[in-house]
Amino acid sequence: MLCFLNCHLPAHMDKAEQRKDNFQTILSLQQFQGPGAQGILDHDLVFWFGDLNFRIESYDLHFVKFAIDNDQLHQLWEKDQLNMAKNTWPILKGFQEGPLNFAPTFKFDVGTNKYDTSAKKRKPAWTDRILWKVKPPRGGRSPSGQESHRLQVTQHSYRSHMEYTVSDHKPVAAQFILQFAFRDDVPLVRLEVADEWVRPEQAVVRYRMETVFARSSWDWIGLYRVGFRHCKDYVAYVWAKHEDVDRNIYQVTFSEESLPKGHGDFILGYYSHTHSILIGVTEPFQISLPTSEVASSSTDSSGASSEDEDDSTLELLAPKSRSPSPGKSKRHRSRSPGLARFPGLALRPSSRERRGTSRSPSPQSHRLPHMAPYRGSDSGSWGSSEEGPSGLPDPWVFPPSVPRSLGLLPALRLETVDPGGGSSWGPDQEAPTPDSLSPSPQGQKKLEEGGLGP
Repeated sequence: MLCFLNCHLPAHMDKAEQRKDNFQTILSLQQFQGPGAQGILDHDLVFWFGDLNFRIESYDLHFVKFAIDNDQLHQLWEKDQLNMAKNTWPILKGFQEGPLNFAPTFKFDVGTNKYDTSAKKRKPAWTDRILWKVKPPRGGRSPSGQESHRLQVTQHSYRSHMEYTVSDHKPVAAQFILQFAFRDDVPLVRLEVADEWVRPEQAVVRYRMETVFARSSWDWIGLYRVGFRHCKDYVAYVWAKHEDVDRNIYQVTFSEESLPKGHGDFILGYYSHTHSILIGVTEPFQISLPTSEVASSSTDSSGASSEDEDDSTLELLAPKSRSPSPGKSKRHRSRSPGLARFPGLALRPSSRERRGTSRSPSPQSHRLPHMAPYRGSDSGSWGSSEEGPSGLPDPWVFPPSVPRSLGLLPALRLETVDPGGGSSWGPDQEAPTPDSLSPSPQGQKKLEEGGLGP
């Protein structure tokens, strides 16, 4: 972030304090929009220049002209008001200026190179100046371990232009060489991947880490679609808990379930938890995996496809996840309509839940106690005592209450069962109109009132 500040400060020898106050006011009042730098001194580099109007004190007109004519400019530097102010004004701390190796640029007779010959005979002075200030480095090292110098400024030249005679001032110019914060020419992590993944077993990533790179157990490798805008816009990820292949070459594998189906262009990126950035990325490659239905894991006789079952899956995730997934910024929405008041429905854990431990880095969800049909002799039911449209007897009802503090619900699958030995609803039988249940406050109220079940 660079700022170029040009100003014209008050004139005359005795206005030095007013010049300081004016400069302080400029620094205080000038504000910029945007997150980078609100104030002038918030920038990484500030160039301050213009007719600053500082004068040469103590010496009389004759001595000043003698020093100029005999190339004794250094004798005038210590009495220059701006040079003296650099040591005494806190507001000027950090501002730098090159040596004044050119003659004072004020005041000349217009159209000539002669100093003021009018009756006022003003004393020559370096009124026109160029200074700069570099914001102190924030410290620390670059990912490669080098010292982090955010910006280096070298003044290449600082001079006046005596050939211009249209003003009583001579213009001043400076040239600078800026060395911006370096970058690492060699990535700290280099990823290797096949040009195309057409089978799940090809989803293998090899990567090489530089010896200076300090990895973390929280590092991960994300799979991104080409055109992604944020490091958490991945479609899949795998922890960088690698298998050693050969010395500093490591390997990880994406699971088949996490891979996107269909065709598309993707990029892999290695995310460093320590530096909070993508340390290494690959060139785009293609994934062309067939879209196929997952075999149904249902044990009932309904014959419902896994696609239908997955469409009725409601997942509630923990709001505070340690996963690198973008859960903190995005709310997961249910892929299915709300759970309905379907009579004769049993709630069974989904195939994902039955597989056991989740591979996600998120904390494991707390499972609710198993919800089995209530076989008590009490004729009361949960929500309604009437026999449902499927003809189920009263004993096949859910427990009469539901915990008020649900915690985290595991993924649930809705399956139609007929304890009497009959078949599930046929295609010609119309199910009752669902009454939505969602993880919203309204849905929670319905849970507490016993709104789940026949």
